[in-house]
Amino acid sequence: MADPLTQLQQRLNQPWLIGANSRQFSELVQQRLHALTSGAHGDRRPTVLLLESDPTDFLAGFFAACAAQCSVFLGNPHWTAADHQRVLAVANPDLIWSNGTTEWLAPATSFLPPSASFLPPSSSCVLIPTGGSSGQVRFAIHTWDTLIAAVTGFKTYFPQHPINSCCVLPLYHVSGLMQALRSFVSGGTLAVLPFKSLETGTRLPVDLANFDPADFFLSLVPTQLQRLLRSPRQMAWLAQFHTVFLGGAPAWAELLTQAREQQIRLAPTYGMTETAAQIATLKPDDFLQGQSGCGQVLPHAQISICDQDGNCLGANQIGRVVIRSDSLAWGYVGDRLFPRDRFEPDDLGYVDDRGGLHIVGRSSDKIITGGENVFASEVEAAIWATGLVQDVCVFGVGDRHWGEVVTAFYVPSQPAVEAAQLSQALQPLLSKFKQPKRWVAVPQIPRSPHGKINRQQLQAGLPNGQPDHVNL
Repeated sequence: MADPLTQLQQRLNQPWLIGANSRQFSELVQQRLHALTSGAHGDRRPTVLLLESDPTDFLAGFFAACAAQCSVFLGNPHWTAADHQRVLAVANPDLIWSNGTTEWLAPATSFLPPSASFLPPSSSCVLIPTGGSSGQVRFAIHTWDTLIAAVTGFKTYFPQHPINSCCVLPLYHVSGLMQALRSFVSGGTLAVLPFKSLETGTRLPVDLANFDPADFFLSLVPTQLQRLLRSPRQMAWLAQFHTVFLGGAPAWAELLTQAREQQIRLAPTYGMTETAAQIATLKPDDFLQGQSGCGQVLPHAQISICDQDGNCLGANQIGRVVIRSDSLAWGYVGDRLFPRDRFEPDDLGYVDDRGGLHIVGRSSDKIITGGENVFASEVEAAIWATGLVQDVCVFGVGDRHWGEVVTAFYVPSQPAVEAAQLSQALQPLLSKFKQPKRWVAVPQIPRSPHGKINRQQLQAGLPNGQPDHVNL
């Protein structure tokens, strides 16, 4: 695989960005590449903090930094002032690209821990933000090689070349970034579209006259899919795509059924920032034929299911997910480094007789109530299936009698929907011990741009008084 500078030189004069001026993109890349290689910092390669909201500016800055072998922190341009200051303290950047401007800062010390000296001297780092369910920003340490390993595995698993991507997710997030990289490296086309325009049917800022969805991969999170399925026009548009990846958060059965009924070529995926996006994917033909789960593991990764002692389990046995992948990040900035042969996320799952991966929940989301184990994702899926909520989040809240009580935060689908109605609708769907004992109606569930719920923020707002409804 060619180095990023060679790749960039090959693509600079190609019109690979839909809606962008190829000449303007080429000139901007070369300007930024010159700024990074002009020798202003001597032999030391400057560290970049990339906070661009415009897709062309973001991609120009990203590829220039990679080509110049500079480490680059990807940032959310809409971070709060407090988040921005925390990131500055972690990244210690030499320069910031934001809103098309360049700001040079005083020379900084390295952000990497001494134990990161194992990285090849020629390796620059791509620092990708991840917040998990806590909302606290931290950065996974990737390199060009780990990202390209993910692209290579994708290309082998989906042998449609070149790879054309339609991106409606933030480019600073791994799910958006990897769409851009797949198209860039494979010689494909990238269309970056604002999701709100798609959802509302308003005028798009790019000309899609020559855009054929049948040639493109699209990636969505479940809440985005839910919104698009409300409109017959958007459903018909989705059904035209070659593949619609679905990831970022658990999908509920009703949503998947509706997509299947509309013949949308959905491909549920499993992956995370630490693995450079998807490492397992259910192919759309299998999805349409009724198969469930996350599908087969991509060629660049291996997944084992293990018990608490690290012993591998057999087919259909639930245990901890253990990952080995060429695309695995090296660790977190200012935190621990990952062993290269065993990365354990917080996920629980199993592998079926066909080798397909199924995720049943997160270990930290397991609720132990009255001595029984309850997985929050199962309860959430059942609540979604009632059709009475716009959004929902379930977790355990400490209780002196039960140990924990299953607690559901929900956004009602209609103002008249009350907790008692929800509780009754769940009776045939869940065993009694799995049904929420506490219900809390909220105006919205706090989610990140890629669909992950900020559970800590919800817990912080848990009312201390009488809950909406108690089911004992």
